Amino acid sequence: MKIKFLADENLRRAIVLGLRRREPSVSFVQAYEAGAAGKDDLTVLQIAAEHNRILVSHDLKAIPQHFRHFIAQQTSPGVILIPQKLPLSTAIEQLVIIWLASEAEEWVNQIRFLPL
Repeated sequence: MKIKFLADENLRRAIVLGLRRREPSVSFVQAYEAGAAGKDDLTVLQIAAEHNRILVSHDLKAIPQHFRHFIAQQTSPGVILIPQKLPLSTAIEQLVIIWLASEAEEWVNQIRFLPL
């Protein structure tokens, strides 16, 4: 199955828009589009799981801890963490590579930091 992404509320909008422009067939929704805006991290992880979307976030501190708690109880499609200082073009290119070179099943219960 092809990878789908969910941007949490703090992810730079330019990453979502840039990826959509670069690869129009990528399914990448923003938090507000998925009903995840204003929700706590565990709820956002739950929404991502319900929609079978890998969560993409800049939150390098809280998300890893919440992710560990989440996968102890249920399955997650995965998480990709992007440092704020990573150049926009690098973030977009790395997400394109992930989308092109892997399948959703490979990311189940995985957390990865960009750059790979």
